[in-house]
Amino acid sequence: MRFIFDLNTWQEIFGSIKKNKTRTIITVIGVLWGIFVYIAMAGAAKGLDNGFERAFETVAMNSMFTWAQSTSMPYAGYKTGRRLQLKIQDVTVLQNRIPEIQYIAPRNAKGVFGDAPAKVVRGLKSGDYAIYGDFPIYTKIATKKIYDGGRFINDEDIAQNRKVCVIGERTEKELFEEGENPIGAYIRLDNIYFQVVGVHKYTPGGGFESDSDVFIPFSTFRKLYNTADNVGWLTIAAYDDADVVQVEKDVKGTLKNIHNVDPKDERAFGAFNLGEVFNKIMGFAKGMTFLSLVVGIATILAGVIGIGNILLIAVKERTKELGVRRALGATPKEVKSQIILESVFLTTIAGVLGIILGAFVLNIVNILTKDGDFPYANPTVPIPYVLGAMGLMIVLGTLIGLIPAQRAVSIKPIDALREE
Repeated sequence: MRFIFDLNTWQEIFGSIKKNKTRTIITVIGVLWGIFVYIAMAGAAKGLDNGFERAFETVAMNSMFTWAQSTSMPYAGYKTGRRLQLKIQDVTVLQNRIPEIQYIAPRNAKGVFGDAPAKVVRGLKSGDYAIYGDFPIYTKIATKKIYDGGRFINDEDIAQNRKVCVIGERTEKELFEEGENPIGAYIRLDNIYFQVVGVHKYTPGGGFESDSDVFIPFSTFRKLYNTADNVGWLTIAAYDDADVVQVEKDVKGTLKNIHNVDPKDERAFGAFNLGEVFNKIMGFAKGMTFLSLVVGIATILAGVIGIGNILLIAVKERTKELGVRRALGATPKEVKSQIILESVFLTTIAGVLGIILGAFVLNIVNILTKDGDFPYANPTVPIPYVLGAMGLMIVLGTLIGLIPAQRAVSIKPIDALREE
């Protein structure tokens, strides 16, 4: 190891590089480009992964939504085009028949799917807002961030049909004075007074919800709008290890059985499978990471081979010099070590520059996408991956350096001295 800290060794290495500046720079760029491609692509994939996790952080990743539509096939005496309607009793049947379901929340809404929104009044201020009838279990599937001092709908609200509501942050701004505490205050919702028990913060990723929505107990919604046992749609979360695609098939199959629908009718019930979408996105991100690894290693290997070729040329051009060194007592080990050290030095420098360039580009991308709506966040590459790439480059640099090093020690001093 002493030769590594020998000034003469490094003078000879830099002297060799100086003699082949253009070729060395071009070859180093090849290795640099390889590590840069790997860092940039792997970081981009991680940014996409982070972005979608942030976008859906308030919604269970293994969740789905299903609703009733119209039949497209006759069945059991029923004609085509029969309008179906989900019922609250469907929830119990689905939970009993499909063990993969972790949570299921029936929901109703007014002012969401084309019907008129509710008129909400407080004093001299008023507005039209979407109203949702929900159970507390809904927050197990889609988290609701409630400002300090407030709460969401609870089981007592459901059991007692309480006239309480959770309003959106924009609803608060539009109906209340600045600095006024809305908790405990009353608003008139379609001419019925409701007490505000919480203010929810809007977070993107919750589907069609907005920052002005008003949530009331499902049981109260049913009485207020006379919906009886009808349910607008079901929000379902499967267990993490469940196949969410199969869960969707099972849910639709069970609903078809409950409502006397042909098992082959694919239009009777609609669904949006968030878990399936998320899995596809994660699969794409993983594929991109793997592709970056393959492309990066291939480019790095090509660059390292180029360094080996440069060193072979350098050895040939330095034949006489190497012969003199051998004649003056330099051992084969010393000559070989110098060539290998030069190879490792070039690959390491190229790798460090590639990592710095890749990190710089990812930082620029992060700044440009920080405030955008596109689901992209913090494109970084884990430190172990970077260290692994550097370790690979050093190993390849060492291995490729063995070829010109072996060529150098194979030269006989007497033959080298005769070289013109």
